[in-house]
Amino acid sequence: MTYTSLMVHMDLGAPNTAVLRVAGELAERFGAEAIGVAACQPLSIAVGDGYVPAELIAEDRQEIEKEIKAAKDRFSAELEGRARSVQWRSAVSYGLPTDYIAQQARHADLVITVPGSAGAPFDTPQRVSVSDLVMRAGRPVLIVPDTGEQDLGSALIGWKDTRETRRAVQDALPLLRQAGRVVVAEIVSKDELEAARARLDDVAAWLKGHDVIAETLALASNGDDAGRLDEIAREREAGLLVAGAYGHSRMREWAFGGVTRELLLRPARCTLLSH
Repeated sequence: MTYTSLMVHMDLGAPNTAVLRVAGELAERFGAEAIGVAACQPLSIAVGDGYVPAELIAEDRQEIEKEIKAAKDRFSAELEGRARSVQWRSAVSYGLPTDYIAQQARHADLVITVPGSAGAPFDTPQRVSVSDLVMRAGRPVLIVPDTGEQDLGSALIGWKDTRETRRAVQDALPLLRQAGRVVVAEIVSKDELEAARARLDDVAAWLKGHDVIAETLALASNGDDAGRLDEIAREREAGLLVAGAYGHSRMREWAFGGVTRELLLRPARCTLLSH
């Protein structure tokens, strides 16, 4: 298993420096094609009880097209010569930006994006809902923070014995095989520590069968599992965190677990999530 196609979500109006750097490194490492993607909603004619003047709609459309062109040019400049091939896809429509990105993910092995903006779970005209994207893409999503750790040479797997975590570890195998150090950690109550160690031994054995040597770590919860995972990642100098994503699409129920929400909105390092 490898990544042959990387989809890179370009955040309009943003420099996308970290996302492009990581995408370029992965494209070179895996000999993958790179597909840049961007989407935005234009102003509507009607807003509430009033109407938007036609000239404002035209100006808004021109500004969107300008930002899309800037994003395309930056993407091409950074990925040409590094990826096996380069494509670009974009849309200006009244549909939600997340819908378009999730649809285009059909052509990708891995979607690379930025964290959610301002902690808001919903789409905005230019911003993609990262939570909804993870739920709907059907592909692993690598969230790359603008600041913080971005070195993928060491990885931490936040294990929970669930379908979502198993999917995430499977999806992360190409990255895990190339990591110099892999730690699988599970945070449980004190009375579950023995059972957790047995589970982690199974995970480590499975990883070994896929050419990944992993250290295991079972720890008692202190009530702040997200903070505990971050502490472990800092101690082990992990630049990549792999975890399952728990929740429901399109905010019918904002039910992400505390750890998943923190990873979606405020990641301190590159985070690969699968649902």
